[in-house]
Amino acid sequence: MKEISNGVVAPLGFYANGIHCGIRQNKSKIDLSVVYSEKLASAAAVYTTNKVKSSTIYVTKDNLKDGKACAFIGNSGNANTCNADGEEIARKTCEILANNLKIKKEDIIVVSTGVIGLPMAIEPFEKGIPEIVKDLGRTQKHASLANLGIMTTDTVEKSVAVEFMLDGKVCKMGAMTKGSGMIAPNMATMLCLVTTDAAIKSNVLDIALKDAVADSFNMLSVDGDTSTNDTLAIMANGLAGNKEIDDITSNDYKVFLEALKYVTINLAKKMAKDGEGATKLVMAHVYNAKDTNEAKVVAKSVINSSLLKAAMFGADANWGRVLCAIGYSNTDCDIFKVDMSFKSKAGIVDTCKNGAGIPFSEEIAKKVLSEDEITIEINLNNGKGEACAFGCDLTYDYVKINGDYRS
Repeated sequence: MKEISNGVVAPLGFYANGIHCGIRQNKSKIDLSVVYSEKLASAAAVYTTNKVKSSTIYVTKDNLKDGKACAFIGNSGNANTCNADGEEIARKTCEILANNLKIKKEDIIVVSTGVIGLPMAIEPFEKGIPEIVKDLGRTQKHASLANLGIMTTDTVEKSVAVEFMLDGKVCKMGAMTKGSGMIAPNMATMLCLVTTDAAIKSNVLDIALKDAVADSFNMLSVDGDTSTNDTLAIMANGLAGNKEIDDITSNDYKVFLEALKYVTINLAKKMAKDGEGATKLVMAHVYNAKDTNEAKVVAKSVINSSLLKAAMFGADANWGRVLCAIGYSNTDCDIFKVDMSFKSKAGIVDTCKNGAGIPFSEEIAKKVLSEDEITIEINLNNGKGEACAFGCDLTYDYVKINGDYRS
């Protein structure tokens, strides 16, 4: 497996574009994205766990009941959430796109992101969809425009593509995502589309997606808030020509899952590093836990700690905050067995042994924690379970960004 270029249009048969259609007031901001597969694809999706959901989620769930899709449309600037006519607008959006692409309206994944409770109009979609469809393409620029169209407070585009072999055929997988704030574990605040030209049955694709999410986006947190719009969808159009994957015990399934996990973990790290106001990617690596579940619970507890996140911003090796977060993680781990270290490309500093502090150089620790990617190594000395959670530091700018988000 190797990384390649062109994001969501890297796989065969996928086209993309993004434009400004008038949803966002700033005309320089692209606010509408479309990705299209020339062949009807197997499809699956996972969504927010929040009880308050965007109208687009209800429509997409309906559309994907048959496990098929061939187009994705997303907008930024308006979440289409808590609107009385939200579902009507989402369905009308699918209808307009279907008419322009000459496909079925039920074969469309529709998503939105932006301010919750803001009235939404259909006119920008009526104006923008014919324009965006007219210039769909397969270049890096087209993939980039589509990525920009779903971004809100993100400061950088987040995409990745890989190439791998299945059944002697070269297969490709590409993805784009958005998400910078209002991100908490269990489907973080995000919109993400994964495309692939591999052939795989819809029910098997659904299993693979949920498996990949468990180790990637469900291990991601920026601020502990779970959004109303989270949607991760995948389309697999089979144009690579491999024998269709229909068995989760097959070697081809394992190869496909490995590629999907690589893509989703890559994007989860990019989202954490671009957290609102963040200056650092912070990862909590837990190992020798009783089992995987214990490792995941502990890792997420640590990465969610506001006190720890603030310490990471200040490059303060306050290891007690890590131990504190482990202590309230609602697990049976023995706190008196915990060893802990901070690690970055500047080195590693051991701070805790058997649940108690040990002497270390504050000067070296400062250098280690001043890097832009930090790993907190946590050894529970209790088994063979392992997991990693992805987060970021907490800075002054996070408050600034969210203090006037609507204005």
